[in-house]
Parts: sequence; structure tokens; C-alpha cells
Amino acid sequence: MSIVRVVIDKTVDVAGFLVRGRKTHPKVTVGDGRTCVNLGCGLAVAPGWINVDASLNALFAGAPKFVLRLLYRLSGANRYYTEQEYSRLLSEHCFVFHDLARSLPFREKTVDVFYSSHFFEHLFKKDAERLLREMQGALKEGGLIRIAVPDLAHAVGLYKDGKTKEMLENYFFVDDKSSYLARHKYMYDFESLKALLVDAGYKNVRRCNYQEGAAPDLNSLDNRPEETLFVEASR
Repeated sequence: MSIVRVVIDKTVDVAGFLVRGRKTHPKVTVGDGRTCVNLGCGLAVAPGWINVDASLNALFAGAPKFVLRLLYRLSGANRYYTEQEYSRLLSEHCFVFHDLARSLPFREKTVDVFYSSHFFEHLFKKDAERLLREMQGALKEGGLIRIAVPDLAHAVGLYKDGKTKEMLENYFFVDDKSSYLARHKYMYDFESLKALLVDAGYKNVRRCNYQEGAAPDLNSLDNRPEETLFVEASR
């Protein structure tokens, strides 16, 4: 499967969507034919998904292998992936380079499933509210959204247990070495995330267990079960 890379000054259709970029791949769907989009994906991807991210990894996805080898040495991904796995992910999966803090690059009623893991905490609340409304509009009737974020209730539990340093460093990224994109800008427990989803027009908001729910490929996409809040809702 080939790759989507962004060209900022062009607007074209990609698999039926409005994407700022160029069409370089056929229609992308998961095994059951649904169009599934992974927002703020990093490198946690699954076959058949369209993966949207503002990282250099997404920008250079599909580049020649020698470019990916150089990027690997510069990327923080080298702490978690081998060079071979890194190159394979960026060569075999569909990526769209796009800043979701600014807009969502999909047309109305064109997406079956949105998935996002450990991304919404990196948005200011007003940007999260805007993005959720745009996602709601882009979902088909009966479409599904699954959001995974660090659970604020778990963080508070760490504080109550006297693990203040762990709470601050793991949940609020107080280390000034963290990049701007990596900083946490807002945190959620179930009730606050549910309220955000309801205000954006979603229905049937429910808390889910790790790797359990209606979204596909959760065995590949869900991670960090001990600290994560998993929530699904429908259009």
C-alpha cells in the first residue's frame, strides 16, 4: 500500500475525502470494508487505516529508505522501534501529514470509524472541542468514535498514594525537554470527556475496557491499559 504525503498548496480527493495533499494510493479500508481513520497516530497503526499525524515521521512516510534511515537516527522513535520496523511502518501504511489542532481534513459523512489514542490530551480544550465537532460531522450515520486518553482519575489516585513525582512527570509532562507536540495541555476523567462528547453531538457515550469495544483492530491499537481511559460514542 502506498503513502499519502502532504503538499500544502494543493487540495485533492483522497479515497473520497477532502485532504490537503495529493492522491497517491487507492481507496483505503479495513478488512470489513469500513473507512477507518487514526488521528494523532504516531507509529501505532493498523493495516487498512488512514493515519493522520503532524510529526516528521508522517511527513516523510514513503520516502526512500536512505531518508528513513537518517530520520530514524534523529527520531525519538529509535527508543521504541528497530530501524527495520520503523522503515516498514512508514513504507507500508497510509499516512496523512496534517496538524489536527488547526482542522480535520475529511469531508462530511465519509468516515465509518475515528480512533485516537493518547492524542487529545495534547490539545488545548477549545481545539479538542472544535475537532470533536468536525469529527462528528465527518462520520457517516451510525459511525463510531473511540478515544483513549490518560485517565485523570488514575493520576489523582497516584497523588493520593504519595506518588506525586510520578503523577507530575507521567501525566503533566513538566520536564522542559519535552517537545511542544508532546506536552499535555488538558486532562480528562470519564465524566469530563463524556460531557465534551455530548456537547459535540455524540450519542451512546460509554466507557470501555482495554481492547474491548466496537472499533476494529483494538489488539493492535489500544495500549497502556493501566493508565488509560477508553471511551466510545456514536454519531
